[in-house]
Amino acid sequence: MAIKSEVGWTRKNEDGTKLEISVRRFGREWLFFHQLKRGEDWEPIKSPPLEDWIELLDTVRRRINRRLLPPDEETRVKKMIYDRYPGTKLD
Repeated sequence: MAIKSEVGWTRKNEDGTKLEISVRRFGREWLFFHQLKRGEDWEPIKSPPLEDWIELLDTVRRRINRRLLPPDEETRVKKMIYDRYPGTKLD
């Protein structure tokens, strides 16, 4: 059984402009996209920054509490973070 999931948030870019972030679960992967303004196309983010991964982890934890995602999804996201950013402390 496949579980579909999409989450999103807003963050500020380095230059102070707002950036809409959308993360979609596709299989066992999480795909990151961004959009500067409503109505524009969503563009993939090839290497999401650590702050986006941390935000995703927080969102996944909240969805697990509401039983919208399986409990092992938190472990998978943490592993993805550790693989991309070795030495990161998450707890």
